[in-house]
Amino acid sequence: MTHLTIKEHNVETGEVIERELNAQELTQHEAYLVEQETKKAEQAAKDAAKQAVLDKLGLSLDEIAALLG
Repeated sequence: MTHLTIKEHNVETGEVIERELNAQELTQHEAYLVEQETKKAEQAAKDAAKQAVLDKLGLSLDEIAALLG
């Protein structure tokens, strides 16, 4: 597994430190990744539901946009 790193920049001194994520940062990163996957899955479900309605109506997205626009 690749070790995740973070860069810390001290703007006053110009010093740059690159280090591995600590346990708390790694936990936050993993939670963020899970959250992003959940959002993708939710959006995919919404898109599928929207497409199912369009298929039932026999309309394309462009036709719906023209009707509502």
